[in-house]
Amino acid sequence: MTAEIISNNDSNAQPNNLIQSTNSSQSNKPGNSLAIFEGKQIRKIWFKEEWWFSVVDIVEALTESERGRKYWADLKSKLIEEGFELSDKIGQLKLMSADGKYYETDCTNTEGAFRLIQSIPSKKAEPFKLWLAKTGYERIKEIENPELAQDRAKQYYELKGYPKEWIDKRLRGIAVRQALTEEWKNRGVKENTEFAILTNEISKATFGVNIKEHKQIKGLNPKFQNQNLRDNMNDLELIFSMLGEASTTEIAKSKNALGFKENKLVAKQGGSIAGNARKELEQKTNKKVVSESNALDLIKKEKKLIE
Repeated sequence: MTAEIISNNDSNAQPNNLIQSTNSSQSNKPGNSLAIFEGKQIRKIWFKEEWWFSVVDIVEALTESERGRKYWADLKSKLIEEGFELSDKIGQLKLMSADGKYYETDCTNTEGAFRLIQSIPSKKAEPFKLWLAKTGYERIKEIENPELAQDRAKQYYELKGYPKEWIDKRLRGIAVRQALTEEWKNRGVKENTEFAILTNEISKATFGVNIKEHKQIKGLNPKFQNQNLRDNMNDLELIFSMLGEASTTEIAKSKNALGFKENKLVAKQGGSIAGNARKELEQKTNKKVVSESNALDLIKKEKKLIE
């Protein structure tokens, strides 16, 4: 299970004040993700071909209590006494906590969540049921038609204030990234760790800095792993990211690179193509492509100048 936000990741305007986050790779197999129900964060993870939700987050959303863990502990004991088979409905999955680390967390699927709702007196029970049903339905439709996921991503970025031109590049970058990861899978590269290493190689060759250093330049806090670097890139950074990954995909195909070792070499070569183009641009403009600013920062500056 991967953990990236559409972000993804990792993850859009929805009824009932719902904003869904998706993982940034826009994969059909998302990992850790967040959704918002009436201002409350609900952590969720795609597991066994369905969404599983943090039980404590559901409890806190329904009870509006800051002691969700205590409430759940008491409720769990009560349900066991009533003969509720928790082992069938509740599973421990790794979700990210507030400190940015991942812990085994009680989670339940949609069916278990409906049973849980029935056990909690709350005026929000019915709206939450509708929210759950909508969440599952949208995911099924997105699997059938991946374009729907892109539409929702577009809405998400529009709500955050990104300009259309930037959104178009970001979504195109997602498609380029998908093509690359599919190529890696077909060539025997293992997901998660090896994907991360290869991506870092492309980044170093493209920008002259690795992903961690790039995030530091952007001022992103390493404690918050759901802060997506690409969502903080400016237009040129997005363009060169696409060039590096698209070049890597084409070289892998032409050389029939197999396994991690061969694809690591290809990643460096693909990133170097983008890196050489970046260096040439920087020489012509006397400006660094890698910048502290992102698209939203530039918009805010423009608005201040207009005002």
